[in-house]
Amino acid sequence: MNILFIGDIVGNPGREAIKVLLKPLIKEYGIDLTIANGENAAGGKGLTKEIAEELYDDGIEFITMGNHVWDQRSIMKFIDQEARLIRPANYPVGAPGKGHGYIRTKGKKVGVLNLSGRVFLNSLEDPFSGAIRWINEIRQETPLIIVDFHAEATSEKVALGWFLDGKVSAVLGTHTHIQTADARLLHQGTAYITDVGMTGPRDSVLGVKKETIINRFLTQLPAKFELAAGPIQLNAVVIDVDEATGKARSITAIQRVKE
Repeated sequence: MNILFIGDIVGNPGREAIKVLLKPLIKEYGIDLTIANGENAAGGKGLTKEIAEELYDDGIEFITMGNHVWDQRSIMKFIDQEARLIRPANYPVGAPGKGHGYIRTKGKKVGVLNLSGRVFLNSLEDPFSGAIRWINEIRQETPLIIVDFHAEATSEKVALGWFLDGKVSAVLGTHTHIQTADARLLHQGTAYITDVGMTGPRDSVLGVKKETIINRFLTQLPAKFELAAGPIQLNAVVIDVDEATGKARSITAIQRVKE
C-alpha cells in the first residue's frame, strides 16, 4: 500500500499546489491513500469547511491539524461531524473533534493519529504516554497506523519516533515547514521523518513574504504576516506499507515545484 502524506498546506498558494501537482504525483507513485496536514490551509491559519471540501475535491482524502486548529472558529461547528478531519489527540477532554480516525483503501482500514508536541508549544497532555493509549485502541481495528506529530523541537520528534518504532507504520513530523533530510526506516519497521515540509509559496519564510520576516528580525517590530506569491511547492512523503503487518517497507521524501 502506497500512502502519500503531504506537509502543511499554507493558504491559497498551497491549495493551488494541490490542484496542480497532486494528481500527477498520485499517478507517478501509484498512490492508494492521500493524507495532508491542513492546519494552515485558510489564509495560513486554520481551516474552514469550504476549504476542507475544496481539498477533498482536489484529491486529499484525510486531513490532520495542529496548533492552529482553532484559528478559524467556524471549525467548531463542523469538526465533530467530519470523519475525514482530526485534530491533535492530546487536547483536553471536551475539546471539539477527535484525535484519531479511520479511512478505508484497497479494502483495508487505515488509522490516523494526530499528536501535538509540548516543547515551545502549548502544554497539552503528554503525547508519549497518550500515544500508547490511543495506538492500543487503533490496533483493535487495524495494524496500519500513520502518526502526524505536529511539533516544534526536533529532539521531541526524534524521541517519539524511536518510542513508537515497531508500534505504528509511520511517525511523520509536521509544523516547522522545512522538509528535513532524515527520511528513513527505523529498526523495527516504522517509517520516520522529522518534518515533511510545507506545501505553499517556495520563495518565502515558512510561507510568509520574506521581506516582512527579514524586517521583523532587523527591527524587532511587530508586522502583519502576508502569504508570499511566486513559485509554489509541494512537499510530501510516500510510505510503502505492508498491508498485513503494518510495517513500512520504504519512505521517500518528495519535493515538487511549479514556477
